[in-house]
Formats: sequence, C-alpha cells, structure tokens
Amino acid sequence: MNSPANTEHVIPDGYRQDAKGRLIPEESIKPVDQARDELAIELVTKAKELNRQLAQFKAAAFGDIESFIQLSAEEYGVNVGGKKGNVTLLSFDGKYKIQRQVADSITFDERLEAAKGLIDECLKDWTDGARSEVKTIVQDAFRTDKQGNLRTGAVLALRRHDFDDPRWLRAMDAIADAVQVTGSKSYVRIYERIGETDRYQPISLNLAEV
Repeated sequence: MNSPANTEHVIPDGYRQDAKGRLIPEESIKPVDQARDELAIELVTKAKELNRQLAQFKAAAFGDIESFIQLSAEEYGVNVGGKKGNVTLLSFDGKYKIQRQVADSITFDERLEAAKGLIDECLKDWTDGARSEVKTIVQDAFRTDKQGNLRTGAVLALRRHDFDDPRWLRAMDAIADAVQVTGSKSYVRIYERIGETDRYQPISLNLAEV
C-alpha cells in the first residue's frame, strides 16, 4: 500500500513564497516589502505569545476563584457566590474588584409565538386610553436585529410590566416556558477604583475571546 505523498512545500534557500504560492527570489523583493514582511511576522509572533499567556491567566484565575469559594465555604461558612455562579471579590482596601460572571445564551422555542398571539389580543383591546403606549413597547421588543434574531433581553423585559389582564399573564408564562438555555460563557473582569470615588474602571485584558 502506497503511503500518502508529502504535500508540505519546501521553500529553497534564497526564495520566499508569496500570497499566491509562487516562489520569489529574495533579491527581487523590494526592501520595503521585506521590511513589511518581517514586521508582520514579528508582531504576530508576539501576539501569539500574549494570547497564550492570557489563556493561561484566564485558566489560573478561574481556578483560583473557585478554590477561594470552596475555602470560604468550608472554613468560614460564608457564601461568596451569587446567582448562576457570579462572584465579586474585593481587595481589603476596596481598590480592586474581581468579578466572575456567567452569561447564558438564550433562545426561544415555538411557545413564544403563542405568547405573541396573546399579547396581540391584549393590544387590540388596549389601543384606547392610557395604555396605548404599551403597543410601541411590545412591538419594539419583538423587533429583530440585522441577523434576524430576536433581542432576548427586550423580550424578557416585558415580564416586568405588571398588567392584570389574564391574557397578558398567560403570555408572560408562555415567554418563561419558551426560554431555552443553549449554552453559557464565563468571564473574569478586573477593575481598579478611580481615586477615592465609588467608581471603578476596567483593566482591559479582552479575555472573552481567549
């Protein structure tokens, strides 16, 4: 049985391969093009190393935070965790703040159509009087973005409106039942207090994409 051919391209000495895969003699490449190539490779090499370090830092930060949560629960009986695993840690002097946040990815199933139908019935009867402005709020909630996706936050925000119409209440139940959590993503955000104020500014590491 024949072994697969080695398709790796060996670039001869004194040549460089261009973006189209052609071998170009180095002596025919302009100095500015060579300098650009060297700069691009240098910056990409440094960026990859920083990316590796950020990935290591992110993994270590999550591990350290989880270890502290367990230590606090076991030794001090203190629950530092929050809803869905969200945690905020402050330095003793309050100058630094670390937040671990877990964000769910949410979609809606077919029951959202039932909710919208019930809401439309309500809007037809609410067009007179003070409740007419609700129509705009609800229609905006069901508006899609450029990719055709519903804005989940706007839809869920409808549940804050406390209307006593039974159809509205059933619609809010349908929205709650339609929620499907398709995944989650965890973040570590680090902040430093601005002077002596109560405001914090982020120390940007862009960990979300690491």
